[in-house]
Amino acid sequence: MGDPKFSRKKYDTPSHPWEGERIANENELLRKYGLKNKQELWRTETQLRVFRQRARELQAKVRYGDVQAEKERDELMMRLDNLGVISNEASLDDILTLDVETLLGRRLQTLAYMKGLSNSAKQARQFIVHGHVSIDGKKITIPGYMVKRSEEDALNYLGHSPLADDMHPARPRDELDTGTPQATPTPESVPTEPTEGVDPSKPTVDAPAAEPVPTKPVPEPAPKPVKESSKETPAEKKPDIKAETVVSTTASSENVEGEK
Repeated sequence: MGDPKFSRKKYDTPSHPWEGERIANENELLRKYGLKNKQELWRTETQLRVFRQRARELQAKVRYGDVQAEKERDELMMRLDNLGVISNEASLDDILTLDVETLLGRRLQTLAYMKGLSNSAKQARQFIVHGHVSIDGKKITIPGYMVKRSEEDALNYLGHSPLADDMHPARPRDELDTGTPQATPTPESVPTEPTEGVDPSKPTVDAPAAEPVPTKPVPEPAPKPVKESSKETPAEKKPDIKAETVVSTTASSENVEGEK
């Protein structure tokens, strides 16, 4: 039996501590549902494992016509139906197809966020632990409480909680405006304004895509011829006119003297 101070674990740990794919999936579920640690996830997985194991045992006994097994099967189906996990027309085979997210979606923390009582799953956990959430007027402070199908509509803020005021700043903005969470519009739901000259009642026909115009290749400019540098020739010397005149005058004077 053990000491009541030290209760036994209500969950089974993984068989191998280091598995990359499993650790990545667990971290994703922790972020998605706002879980505190992996113990809450392992506790939910253990609970699901018990349901599936019990369904396999009853499935084998019912096949041999065991009357007691049929009663236990109906009780198990009724229990899961009250939790909102399966429907009324489900069978034992449907229990074997359940996954851990089905049970995580029935936690009080998840349903409080889905009903618009908080802005995130982490904030929903804070509201529950601080005693601001109630079911049918009864305060519930356990985030992992499995909400029954009949209690889902009675989930709301506690009557004397400060969050019961519609103008409280911690409440979601959509709920402050309309009282109910609003759905974010998708690109398909936003209407487009008709252009001028087009009848909006007639369906528009997409214009065919314009064919690309072939561009002519631009010829590269021809290289300019390099001009040969003209060599400078020395300028021709002009005859000295003064010297020629002096020579001619001396020659003429000499001729005159010889004639005399």
